[in-house]
Amino acid sequence: MTAGTTKRTGLIWLWLAAIAFIIDLGTKSFVVSHFQLGESVNILPVFNFTYARNYGAAFSMLADAGGWQRWFFGVIAVSVSGLLIYWLKQQAANKYWSNIAYALILGGALGNLYDRILHGYVIDFLHVYWDKSHFPIFNLADTWICIGAAMLILEAIMESKNDKESSNDS
Repeated sequence: MTAGTTKRTGLIWLWLAAIAFIIDLGTKSFVVSHFQLGESVNILPVFNFTYARNYGAAFSMLADAGGWQRWFFGVIAVSVSGLLIYWLKQQAANKYWSNIAYALILGGALGNLYDRILHGYVIDFLHVYWDKSHFPIFNLADTWICIGAAMLILEAIMESKNDKESSNDS
């Protein structure tokens, strides 16, 4: 690297986190302005839009904890977001897979954090079910987080596989 040049880091992927955040907030705003709490509209035989509020975390964990969980999960979201930004800064910009994963998780974490701070709960509306079995209602922020986490897991598996193949070739 020559004097005057800077290393491009994964921070250039913050645009993706911003887009994920904006899409999440937009869909939640649409649901709140067009649905009554608990209202459900069938979209597919296995999928509804159902307006719900989640006062807890994943699968409504700690939803009935009395209110302290709002701040607890908020602190976790701020901490994870800070860690993700740090990791993005440490990464080269061309590490596409992990940068996209970090950006999606960051956008999702910030979307749910926004809800917790503004409302005290997270707005959920994606309702997947089969027959009488219902998956907990979730939102796009949760989807971004899950996609990003799955990408990181797949990356770790592939790296582990490549490391084993490299060591077997030597």
